Amino acid sequence: MASIDFWYDFASPYSYIAAVRIGELAEDAGLTVRWRPFFMGGLAKELGSRQPDAKMQYMQRDMERLCRDYGLSYRAPDPFPQNSLLVARVALTTPVSLQRDVFSRNVFDHEFGEGGSISDENVVAHLLTEIGLEPQSVLQEATSEEIKQKLKAETAEAQRLGLFGAPSFVLEDGEVFWGHDRLDRAIAWGERLRRKG
Repeated sequence: MASIDFWYDFASPYSYIAAVRIGELAEDAGLTVRWRPFFMGGLAKELGSRQPDAKMQYMQRDMERLCRDYGLSYRAPDPFPQNSLLVARVALTTPVSLQRDVFSRNVFDHEFGEGGSISDENVVAHLLTEIGLEPQSVLQEATSEEIKQKLKAETAEAQRLGLFGAPSFVLEDGEVFWGHDRLDRAIAWGERLRRKG
């Protein structure tokens, strides 16, 4: 089955919108979604970028408008942005990888739908319990050197692909689309590729 790679950072509010929408859109287009969490903080360090205050203020207002339009609840977490390192590592663990989409949407709902923290181990443990996983072993695996290296490798792969922001969508032919507002175009591109066979 044709696929679309969904690259996201848990600290990205625009990734929240994409995470809510991508499953149904991809299914309608006959595409499989490969959920690819990465650490934007690590990539930003490599690229030498940081978010100016004016952009952060704009982003908050933009999210309020967009979520209203999509019928999503939105409450900015405090602090914003959240540190997404822990949940990114958790998402790459073996037990979570089998239901990464469900875990990721739960994290986004908690963070941006409810304004909750995602860097607190107790919160993450609760989110893991909600999807039927035993949190202690998952959190232990998340702090392993193997998972740390796996997240570094994913972030390096994002950089190799030329990604510079989240969310980004990469199709099987290497075509890249950046931003939640390009999701529909990315899906349409993937559908055309699927039809070409």
